[in-house]
Amino acid sequence: MGKSSLLGALARGVAADVVVVALVGERGRELRQFTEEVLGAEGMRRAVVVTATSDRSALARRRCAWAAMAVAEHFRDEGLHVLLLADSLTRFAEAHREVALAAGEGAALRGHPPSLVPALMALAERAGPGEEERAGDITAVFTVLVQGSDMEEPVADILRGALDGHVVLSRAIAERGRYPAVDLVRSVSRSLPTAANEAENALIARLRQVLGTYDSAETMIRAGLYSAGSDAALDEAVRLWPRLDAFLSEPEPGNAATSFARLAALLDGTTGEGAARG
Repeated sequence: MGKSSLLGALARGVAADVVVVALVGERGRELRQFTEEVLGAEGMRRAVVVTATSDRSALARRRCAWAAMAVAEHFRDEGLHVLLLADSLTRFAEAHREVALAAGEGAALRGHPPSLVPALMALAERAGPGEEERAGDITAVFTVLVQGSDMEEPVADILRGALDGHVVLSRAIAERGRYPAVDLVRSVSRSLPTAANEAENALIARLRQVLGTYDSAETMIRAGLYSAGSDAALDEAVRLWPRLDAFLSEPEPGNAATSFARLAALLDGTTGEGAARG
């Protein structure tokens, strides 16, 4: 669904002094592909990769996430801005379950032990700004693998209330060829409203409204039951959806301001190139 390409884009494009990557339980060939092809030379110049491949013991796989966080904390305490990419907390949870069950702890949360909740919370709470005045900060991106798009799966459910934002990747979007397959309608962020200005938040709200309107009626539209002229908001969504869907899959050659200018032009029915030149 484009998870690796999204993480690679973050590693290369986010403004950070250091990028720490934790690859928990990945296969060896995927590790090599991620470092050489997804990150590439550009991404590796400022990256530290901590990994425990799938053939390592559960103790090593669980420790991988802790070690990566410790590395990130070291750079944060040096006053640097750190981006931590942890892939994935699901495999961290699976390793923790193996260790806990072997130690005699009972299963509770769909086979996960009760200690999983504090283990995940302890890891997530270590991100953020440092305690010292001169310290930097850690921006953490944790990936979660869910079975059958079940967002009520224990790891996803535990983290939903703890993290500030959730970027949902959709298998259905990936199957029609858009990567990374971000489902914007189901993705949320508590931090975004304060990170964007009033005009940008208005554009985002309108974009979500248009995509949400189309999403709620997509089955009817594809079944040929949609009748133009019966709903003005749905008419607008049907008209704008192809261009907005293409916009979400295109790489942005400029910066955030350029991207918002292109989005405003698309929503207004003009060309993005003209808005950028203007």
